[in-house]
Formats: sequence, structure tokens, C-alpha cells
Amino acid sequence: MDLTPTEEEREFRARLRAWLARTLPELPARPEPADWPGRRAYDLGWQRRLYEAGYAGLHWPVDAGGQGATPTEHLIFLEETERAGAPYVGANFVGLLHAGPTIAAEGTPDQRARWLPPVLRGEEVWCQGFSEPDAGSDLAALRTRAVRDGDAYVVSGSKIWTSHAEVADWCELLVRTDPRAPRHRGISWLAMPMDAPGVTVRPLRTLAGSTEFAEVFLDEVRIPVDHRIGAENDGWRVTMVTLSFERGTAFVGEVVACRRVLAELAAHALRTGAWDDVPLRRTLGRLAAEFAALWRLTQWNVSESQRTGGIPGTGGSVFKLRYSHARQELFDTAAAVLGADSLVLDGEGADWVQDRLSSLSYTIAAGTSQIQRNIVAERILGLPKGR
Repeated sequence: MDLTPTEEEREFRARLRAWLARTLPELPARPEPADWPGRRAYDLGWQRRLYEAGYAGLHWPVDAGGQGATPTEHLIFLEETERAGAPYVGANFVGLLHAGPTIAAEGTPDQRARWLPPVLRGEEVWCQGFSEPDAGSDLAALRTRAVRDGDAYVVSGSKIWTSHAEVADWCELLVRTDPRAPRHRGISWLAMPMDAPGVTVRPLRTLAGSTEFAEVFLDEVRIPVDHRIGAENDGWRVTMVTLSFERGTAFVGEVVACRRVLAELAAHALRTGAWDDVPLRRTLGRLAAEFAALWRLTQWNVSESQRTGGIPGTGGSVFKLRYSHARQELFDTAAAVLGADSLVLDGEGADWVQDRLSSLSYTIAAGTSQIQRNIVAERILGLPKGR
């Protein structure tokens, strides 16, 4: 992969920087963390601005409503928006990073036309209904059942850790359509309207006090058969497509953010005298090297996904595994620098304290580190499956 920018890429970066410089000062104030209707409106408003400027779905295929940008242009977009302090995808992340790319890869033309444009225009929010109380890392153990009744599935069961269910219009839902089939078969991927009768959402409060996750209870919810993505009972394969996006490209922007935090942390240490601590300087230097390497791995993964039709490969598991632990170490280091302020949520470095709490979930969310190690061992190193 040649990383030397072309003239077109330099021009793209300059145009994007100029647009960000004009647009960001016009944004309204960010809503309070607990104001989820306000956060939904804010995130959708930012997505609408991206759409009108031609930056929505930048790397999505043109026939899916995207811009068909090159991998390098996509990475330039992520670099520049993060460095400028632009809003992240926020409540839009499941639609833009998981469900949307899955529908683009696996959906019919009618399904693409129905669900992708509202995501790109900032009109609809998606949530993820995969995990269950007894089916998290062992996702194939899911029990939520869908029984065919004419042109609809009747769905009953429950989901947990459903991201942004409280403000979502749609849910990417995994259900068991053939309970007699082996565990990894008999599963289907459905698009469920969150306002359907029988859907109950109960928010879950996290360690940091936020409620971006929820329990979702399904009581004989009717979902049209034409809301199924892929063939009936082929949902496990479709789910692997979704998870490849979740692990392979969904965290790309966060690597840039972590590199920015690392620079801010070093500057804070210099101001407060913590820089005199030799072990701390050694840790910051090693983390700088780690995140530089992760950014190179990101570039490789994005280019590889472009070569293979836009779907990330197993390199995403390598990235997810190392990134999860590096992020935790970064914010543990931030806590050491902050000292007593790391014990309160509203002191100096409050954002770092919040990020430290959220980083604890990264070795669990999007597939635990144990699962990622298994994937690397079996699919990359060719080791036999564990018993």
C-alpha cells in the first residue's frame, strides 16, 4: 500500500478542512449527556450537514447511496474531523457503521432503497439487538424466537445491551427461526421497527451514569418477512458481515481521538510537573508507538476491505484485540496523571475520567478479547479449534 498522498487526496483534505472551519462554528451547543432526545437531534443534525455537503457515507458504494471514496480519502475524513473536534456519529453509529453497511452488502435493491437513504440523510436511528441475558460472547446461544405466520414473523424474547434503543427507529435484530437446527444455523437477521406493538424498552444505567444501553422485551412482535436481510436461517453468516464492520472499521475514528488525548496528556504532565516521572514518560512514549502502529494497521485493514469488496477481514480482530487493551492503558495512565481528580466525574479532566470508565467495556463490547484471540488463533494462525 503506497501511503504517499496524491494531488487529488491533498485537494480533498484542503476542501474538507475549509468546510469544517466554516461549519463547526455554526453548530448549536452540545446537549447534556442525559438528554437523549436532544442528543439524537444533535447527532442527526450533524449527519444532515454531512449529507448536504457530500460527506455522508463517504466510503459506501455509490450504488448504496455513498460517495465511493477511496480508503485513503475515508481515513483523511476521519483524521480531519477528529482533529477539528467535529461531532462523532453518536446515536447514528449502529446505522452508519453496522446495520447500514450490512444492508449495503447483503440487502436487496428494495431494502437498500428503503433503509439506506434515511440513515445517510440523518432521518432515522438504528439500535443493535444481538446480545441476550444468556447469549453475549456466545451469540449463537440466542433464544429470541421468530415463528413464521404468513407474510410476517411473530417474535418473542428479550435483548440486552441494546445500544441507543431509547431513541432508535429501527433495530438490527437476530432471531432463531429454526430451533431444531444446529446452533449456528437456524438464525435470521431482521430489521424491526421499534414502534411495533409488543416492543418494550427499559434503559440500563452504566457505571458512568449514562443510559445508552437498554433491555428490550419482545412480546409477539410482528415483523414483515420482507424485513429479513439475507435468506431465512442464513443470519449467522449475515451477522459475521455485521461484526466484521463492527470490529474492523467502527473504531477507526477513535484511534485518531486516542492519539489526540495522548498529546493532551503529555502537555498536561508538562504543566503539572508529572513529566519529571521517568516511568510515566516511558509509558507515554510506548503508547505513542502503540497508537501509531494501530493507525498503520487501520490503514491496512481499510485498504484490505476495499480490495475484498468493502467487507473487513479478520485483521479487524487483531485491531480490536490490541486497541481495546491500549485504550484501557491510555486512560489508566491519564488517571495516574490526574491523581485525586480521577476519582470524581466533574473535576479537572472529567472527559478522561468518563473515558476511563467507558474503556472498561472495550474488552467485552463487539466481541470479548477472548473471542478475538480465538478468531486470530483459528482464522489467521490456523490453529485447531479449542474443545
